[in-house]
Amino acid sequence: MWWMDGGFHWGWMLFGGLMMLFFWGGLIALAVVIIRSFGGGISSSGQVGTPGNKPALQILEEGYAKGEISQEEFETMRAAITD
Repeated sequence: MWWMDGGFHWGWMLFGGLMMLFFWGGLIALAVVIIRSFGGGISSSGQVGTPGNKPALQILEEGYAKGEISQEEFETMRAAITD
């Protein structure tokens, strides 16, 4: 009978509990890493933004290229953004 050889093995119970914590902790850490990789990050221009949110300078350049703002407005706004 199993209880005759020293009683209940607390060491194995502790080991099993720790392994369960490591498993769930690793699974949660993996989920966080995956979620962060699909989220925002630093764009190629070095500015922080999420996909779909363009950096301000890029939006300003696009507006100037489309003719929505004049050259003077572009220069003024660019100076405000880069300072």
